[in-house]
Parts: sequence; C-alpha cells; structure tokens
Amino acid sequence: MSDGDPHIDLNPNLGEFFGDLVTGAARERGVRASPAVEVYLASLLAELAHPGAPCAEVLDRPFALQLADAATAAGTERFERLRTLGDGVLYTSGFFAERLVQRGVELDYARSVGATAYVRAAAMLRHGRRDSPGPVEVLEELARSFRAFAELLAEVADRLRARSASSDKSVLSLYERWLRTGSASLAEALGERGLVPLRRAGGTC
Repeated sequence: MSDGDPHIDLNPNLGEFFGDLVTGAARERGVRASPAVEVYLASLLAELAHPGAPCAEVLDRPFALQLADAATAAGTERFERLRTLGDGVLYTSGFFAERLVQRGVELDYARSVGATAYVRAAAMLRHGRRDSPGPVEVLEELARSFRAFAELLAEVADRLRARSASSDKSVLSLYERWLRTGSASLAEALGERGLVPLRRAGGTC
C-alpha cells in the first residue's frame, strides 16, 4: 500500500466505524441513500478491510469478460458473480478511480457495467418472489444511483486518507490529490496540519 492509498484501521467494530463514515460522506456529498443501502455499503467496506474479499479481485480481469462469465453461470453462482462484480466495480471506481483511468478504463463505462451487474442480480432475486421488501430493493437502489454511490465511496476514501496521513510524504500525497480533486475533506485535513491549500485562477496550483 502506498502513502496515497486510503488506510483502513482494523478497529473492533468495523461495521460501526464504516457506518459513521458512510453516513458522514452521504451528508457531505448530498447523496440520498436508504438506511439499508448505507448498511450494505458499510458492510462491504468492513468485508474489504480483511484480505481475501472476492470483490477485491475485480481489477484482475476486464469487466466486460467478468459480466459475460457471470451470464453463462447458473443459479446461485450466477447471482454471486453478478453481485460480486457490482460490489467490486462500485468499490474500485470509488476508491481507485484514478487507477482505472490510468489503465485506460473510462469511469462511465466501468460504472455502467457495475450497475448492469446489480440490475441482473436483483432480477434474479425478484423472479418468482412475492412482494416482500429485502435485498432486491438494495441492489436496485445501488444500480439506479451507482455513480452517486461510487462518489460517496470516493469521499469515504478521502476521509480515510486524511485520517491516516502522518508522514511528510503522506501529507504531500494528500495535497497532490487535493489539487486533482478539490476534495473538501482533504482541504480540511490539510488545514488541520497548518497548510492552507490554494489554487491559482484556472484551477492550477
């Protein structure tokens, strides 16, 4: 992990820790999320804090191939592949959007694949079920507002970066990221460290 990556503290209550971060980020971004979706996102981040989470591997293969592979699977395996792909694209396009761009992957394309995966997973759950609320609504909401939730996770990532920046190098990384994104959370973190981030006219430093 480099100094520019968001650092996750493995505290005893990860669900509560990430729940607070997700709720705060939603408020900062003005993202409307149901309580169930906020819980889902916090649980996803808590899962990803531990090694071996399946959706952490989505960067290893092209998204389109993973979506095609999921379509050829059957039953529970198909559902899990679709949901895992949706989770993975949501996470990576929020936390590591710049890496996707560096690999030549357009964010709009990636997020459309993630939303499609959620839509298809939700359709599998909805098929044959009665009109009872549950995971279907969560997946459909994630698909419907995929971009907003990816940006919400980007805000969470910035808050984690800000909390973990302790060395001169990591603070410099915060500043460089602020120049690229204009993140209010990063600006606040820099101000707390005695730095006042300023931009010249035209958006350059």
